[in-house]
Amino acid sequence: MPSFDVVSEVNKVELANAIDQSNKEISNRFDFKGSDARIETKDLELTIYADNDFQLTQVKDVLIGKLTKRGVDTRSLGEGKQEKISGNKLKEIIKVKNGIEQEQGKKLTKLIKDSKLKVQASIQGEVVRVTGAKRDDLQDVIALLKADSIEIPLQFINFRD
Repeated sequence: MPSFDVVSEVNKVELANAIDQSNKEISNRFDFKGSDARIETKDLELTIYADNDFQLTQVKDVLIGKLTKRGVDTRSLGEGKQEKISGNKLKEIIKVKNGIEQEQGKKLTKLIKDSKLKVQASIQGEVVRVTGAKRDDLQDVIALLKADSIEIPLQFINFRD
């Protein structure tokens, strides 16, 4: 029986490359001379340091530009919370979303079942598996999910006949 998996994963190598490129650009830019602006990463958690609020938004803009150029979907970045460190210095911690959460998996399966296609969708951890009798039905599901505006990036893997 044909099937495929719907996942939401971030290419960690491209993410690391984008962060390295962002740090290099920040260290070379004139408006960041003498500042402590940088981006650090640890286990899909980005920490952005800056001297003031304006620099923090500039660092985020540089990061988003580099992520886009490297092909990393920026919808995988979560909302960060700003914290004051000392004096005027700020830091913002941004979590990188990896995997489909339970509630988003439920939304995906409901969307697939409401489409009246002859397929079955089941949540298996952080993956939604879609099975059907015909390959064309599975391709219709992929088109449906790509057309729907979902707040997370989706990839389709393990397509089996």
